[in-house]
Amino acid sequence: MSSKTDSPPSYEDALKDPKCNNYPFLTQHGAPLPPPPSYSPSPGMCPGPGFPPPAMPIPTLSNHIPDLFLHSAVFFLVYCILICCKEPRRRFPLNLVLLGIFTVALSYMVGTVSSYYETKAVIIAMGITGVVCIAVTVFCFQTKVDFTSCGGFLCIAAVLLMIIGIVTSIVLSFQYVPWLHMLYAAIGAVVYTLFLVYNTQLLIGNRELAISPEEYIYGALSLYVDIVHIFLFILQVSGVATE
Repeated sequence: MSSKTDSPPSYEDALKDPKCNNYPFLTQHGAPLPPPPSYSPSPGMCPGPGFPPPAMPIPTLSNHIPDLFLHSAVFFLVYCILICCKEPRRRFPLNLVLLGIFTVALSYMVGTVSSYYETKAVIIAMGITGVVCIAVTVFCFQTKVDFTSCGGFLCIAAVLLMIIGIVTSIVLSFQYVPWLHMLYAAIGAVVYTLFLVYNTQLLIGNRELAISPEEYIYGALSLYVDIVHIFLFILQVSGVATE
């Protein structure tokens, strides 16, 4: 003798059944089990039923302003000491200590700026900057062109870049034009790539101008600042392009 079993109710009928509806319990007491890791709310998400409020506030630019000003002041102070004062720049180990402080301050500033761009844009900028540095190094070892005699040209290019930056910032303050921002950043990257070529040839020597071996801190400082500027300008280009 076969027994006939009842078929299970449909999903809509089950939702209408008070015995199967646990939503009031969840809203009052929270979910009995935590959500899986892939669905766990991030600090920036709005809390829903069963989820506690964010444990930490969302970081904004205002949270970093005091630290950013502090590191900027340290950066400019140490930079002026290393550039303008020969004695601290050549005295060991004071020169290495100052260079380390300078590196930490500048790295914090660059990291703060990079945190407001998408990860993809930062990775692209890092990759392009690395390729540019390798290409410049190989070029400086292979070329017979002496860029150390072009200091006056680079000085004019830096002044023009500053003027273009001021004009661009004024224009963009009234209406943001993405291609104009990218054009300015691309020009800045090219100018500082030329500075990187100039400073690299100064370190290599065998040119019209060369850096004394005692000025290794000055040489490292120049290369580091050039590379950081190239990265920041390329970051602006990649940041606008990925938006």
